[in-house]
Amino acid sequence: MLTIPHHGRYDYSAIVKRPNYSWPDGKRLALYVAVNIEHFAFGPGLGHAVSSELPHPDPRTFAWRDYGNRVGVWRLLDLLDELGLPGCHLVNTSVFDYCPEVLEPILARGDEFIGHGRTNAERQGQMWPEDETRLITYVRDRIAEKAGRPPGGWMGPWMSQSHTTPDILKESGFKFLMDWPCDDQPIWLRTRSGPLMSVPYPLEINDSPQMLVRHHTPEQFKGMIIDQFEEMLRQSEKQPLVCGIALHTMVFGQPYRLRVLRDALKHIASHPYRDKVWFTRPGAIYEHCAALPKGTMPGG
Repeated sequence: MLTIPHHGRYDYSAIVKRPNYSWPDGKRLALYVAVNIEHFAFGPGLGHAVSSELPHPDPRTFAWRDYGNRVGVWRLLDLLDELGLPGCHLVNTSVFDYCPEVLEPILARGDEFIGHGRTNAERQGQMWPEDETRLITYVRDRIAEKAGRPPGGWMGPWMSQSHTTPDILKESGFKFLMDWPCDDQPIWLRTRSGPLMSVPYPLEINDSPQMLVRHHTPEQFKGMIIDQFEEMLRQSEKQPLVCGIALHTMVFGQPYRLRVLRDALKHIASHPYRDKVWFTRPGAIYEHCAALPKGTMPGG
């Protein structure tokens, strides 16, 4: 029999053939808003870019990224407050040192911190396992120090993974990761130390690839959010689903984009069938699914 390389983390599972379950209070669609709060090195390393990058050190591009921490994050937090929506925040731990004021409203809101590396100027997927372990442990401990408890979830910078990332995360005390956009439901991944949950995180309903790579307009992204929500709400009559919306502070923190984002989120927050929607955070999704009877979720 001919074979091709496979990760071995999960087996194929058709969503239409799985056990049915519901979210709390019989709701069918779990929805969360993820805000990426990132800090970058000046000059070397990786980074988002809104246009062609200049030769290093390129202050123009660095300053555009930095706009997210100086202005954009505050606009996005205000919008979540305005609409009464919970949030989760994928935070580089270098933010804690560079702009610690950002922590205050997040803690006051009771929002969730997701481990998101030290800086988005690097990714851990190419690190030696010992170095990756040190990085993940460092991020875990820094968030625990600032938030009062360690993060349950991880999403690597650039969704980067090595062959051993899930194993290291499990062994470092993480409960779930968000780097495997293979499903609309949480699933269990295999690790060498037991199961680790994968909570869906959107690669497409994500402003970074849509705005910066595919060059869609803000109005087009607004339509994507609304269409994704409406279709998933319809499909959730058959299976419970997770609808994530991923934002970056330097992208949709820009005023002209923020304006249409407000319209999209208002559409969701005031929807006539909002009673079928669980407005939540990834950690709560994990807790609910981890308590389901064995065999309800694929994998494990």
